[in-house]
Formats: sequence, structure tokens, C-alpha cells
Amino acid sequence: MKNIRQIIIGALLLFISNNVMAQDPNFYIYLCLGQSNMEGAAKIEAQDTINVNPRFKMMSAVNCPSENRKQGEWYTATPPLCRCNTGLTPADYFGRTMVENLPKNVTVGVINVAVGGCKIELFDKDNYKEYLATTPDWLKNFAKNYDDNPYARLVAMARIAQKSGVIKGILLHQGESNTGDTLWPQKVKKVYDNLLKDLNLKPDSLPLLAGEVMGEDQNGKCASMNAIINKLPQTIPNSYVILSKGCEGIDDQLHFSAAGYRELGKRYAAQMLKLVEDKRLTKKKKKK
Repeated sequence: MKNIRQIIIGALLLFISNNVMAQDPNFYIYLCLGQSNMEGAAKIEAQDTINVNPRFKMMSAVNCPSENRKQGEWYTATPPLCRCNTGLTPADYFGRTMVENLPKNVTVGVINVAVGGCKIELFDKDNYKEYLATTPDWLKNFAKNYDDNPYARLVAMARIAQKSGVIKGILLHQGESNTGDTLWPQKVKKVYDNLLKDLNLKPDSLPLLAGEVMGEDQNGKCASMNAIINKLPQTIPNSYVILSKGCEGIDDQLHFSAAGYRELGKRYAAQMLKLVEDKRLTKKKKKK
């Protein structure tokens, strides 16, 4: 009996050891979610497909035969980063800028689950079915790519990612469909809290970066939503708003151009890099 117990304990220790060793602390993973501006509404241009640093990875959240990608596997982050037929997103130049400015032993990975036209309610794990039932067929068809539950797909992909790296933050671009909804910050907090809980992460431990929608300077149709988005840090202390002013938009006054996405992505990265550096300096001070 004693020998059997020792064998079982030894096997458990080996299992734990193998899983810990498989997780690379220098593989920084970021979860991306939202609606069409995170999904990618701009045409991918030639400059966006060349010279993608292999240290910048994307996990495909769907099977995509046209791109030779399988759900739950990592690939060099050549766009599209969301679904098969989506376009350029802020996540593209977020990741590119991150790897350009982080040490060469650091790899950056993104997981992008976004649905054009959706309200934040689609990512509410408790109420998404009721919301989805009220949406038009085209939105339902987008959601089918995630088995009608984008939140669950994001969590499933994130759990796979945790086996190989460390989740370091969340990028959100959503709000156009919730324009005027003063409860939006509380709704985002529920999604944020659920993500951390479902991924076994400490409350408030991940920075959440939320981008503004197209602003007044671009005649954005939903520009008034930015006042609500800017209140998010009052509800989620570890959240930061990424300004959209100066990010070029297109004629529909809802979506950014490819140039606008590049700039917005760089702004997300600038904020995240600052947080990474602040954390490094804090650790250095504690060691002293």
C-alpha cells in the first residue's frame, strides 16, 4: 500500500512539473474582444502582411481552412487575426509594437474573439442567450462561428494558451452598439470579473485596455459614447482608456481605416508597455 501511494504521489509530482515547465513566463498573452472595430473592418494592405516578427503569435479561435489554421493552435500573427474573412484590427499593430519594444526573449500572443455589431451583453455568460435571440440574422451568423457563445470560446482558447504562456492583459474595443448606455462600465466589469474567475486569476490582476470609438474629430456617429468609456477606470481600477483622437476613420463614421487601426494599435501597445515597465521597476525596488 505504501509503495502504491508513493507511485501515485510521484506521478502527480511529475505531471505538475511537466505542466509548469511547459508554461513559458516570457510568452505574454493578451485577450482581445469586442465588436467590429476589434474584429477588423479595414482592408488588409500589403504592408500589413510582410515582415511579421515570428515572436508575434496569434491563436486561431476558429477553424480557418483558407488560412491553413486550426482552432486552438498558435501561428505567426499575419492578418487576419480574428476570423477567416475579417480585416486589420488594433491587435495587429499592438502586437507588432510590443515585440519591437520588449526584450528579444519575449514572445507576444493574442487571442481575438470579436463579433461585429454586438452589444457587450453578448459576452455576458449569464445572459448572452437572451440577448442573442434579439439580434438580426447576420449577427447570429457571426456568433455561430463561436458556437453561439463567444465568451465561452474566448475562455476555452485562453485556457489552452495558459499551458504555454502567461495571460498579461485584456484589450477591449466595444461600445458603438451600447451608445448612451450609462450601465456599460458595470457590464464590462462583469465580463472582466468573470474572465479572471474562469481563468483562475486573481481579481483585478489583469490590466484592461479599452479603446475609444471614433471621436468627434472624425465626425464619429457614436462619439458621445466616449464620455461613458472614459468612466471605466472608476469602475475597474486596473483599466485604462486608449484615446482615438487623430485615428483616421472611414466614410461610414463608425469604423477606422487601416491607418487608423495601425495608430490605435500602437497606442494600446504604448500603454501596455508602460504598465510592463512600471511592474518591472516595482519588482526591482522590492528586491532592494
